[in-house]
Amino acid sequence: MSEPDLGALLARAQEMQSRLAQLQRELARRSVEASAGGGMVVAVASGELRILEVRIEPQLLESGDRSMLQDLVAAAVNAALAAAQKMVQEEMQQAAGGPLAGLFGGGTDVPTP
Repeated sequence: MSEPDLGALLARAQEMQSRLAQLQRELARRSVEASAGGGMVVAVASGELRILEVRIEPQLLESGDRSMLQDLVAAAVNAALAAAQKMVQEEMQQAAGGPLAGLFGGGTDVPTP
């Protein structure tokens, strides 16, 4: 049995690191939206899992129902963050299942961030 080519393995690992860094930059530029209260509150999150924007319908502000507003904002923000996490996980899994899979025995046991 021959020994593995450590130089080739290192080169593949560096290539993987570079591709993952590029993917992270691309994901940072992408965003997802989620809403609560039938669209009365909308939150936008980035692929960096940061909230970029929260939009609240004027009627909701005029209602004066502070508790409902707080609940809807929290729900929209949590939904946007969950959608962003899902987007990131799917993209990372896709990347790991592609040309990077050989480094991890086929890509089936690659942990996602």
